[in-house]
Amino acid sequence: MSRVGKHAVSLPSGVQCQISGENLTLKGKLGQLSMVLSPLVNVKASESEITVTPTSESKESRMMWGTARNLLANLVKGVSVGFERKLEINGVGYRAAMQASDLVLQLGYSHEIRYPVPQGIKITCEKPTSILVEGMDKQRVGQVAAEIRSYRKPEPYKGKGIRFEDEYVVRKEGKKK
Repeated sequence: MSRVGKHAVSLPSGVQCQISGENLTLKGKLGQLSMVLSPLVNVKASESEITVTPTSESKESRMMWGTARNLLANLVKGVSVGFERKLEINGVGYRAAMQASDLVLQLGYSHEIRYPVPQGIKITCEKPTSILVEGMDKQRVGQVAAEIRSYRKPEPYKGKGIRFEDEYVVRKEGKKK
């Protein structure tokens, strides 16, 4: 059984926490995020940390204990530092570029793919073969990166396609004569 919930979430300087009923709001230098708290956990905030405790000893309450604590930790990190996900493009002629508020991808299809950047997400292309997705909300950053990757997943024979920076593509051997 995980003991993640026992650890308090420390608040860095510049991050303010406000609890009103079942809503928790965090304000930091990057912006403001909020979440709805589960009735299965109690959340108490002080000046320097947030503690989460289960309301009862039921199985559901103990499961939500660690979940709520990690969601809070992600919110704190999001408003103070932010999240980023790096993507790499492999393949001859495959490239990406930003045009206004759209990400333009050329991935070997007969047409270019235009991906409109959602609100609250920042996408930059340092090189034509790398994409950096940044934002406050960990879930949205991961979702946007997964949507971009889905346009051309890495194939196992030559490794062409879009992959996460830390992703390992299992390569297959080609046909034998």
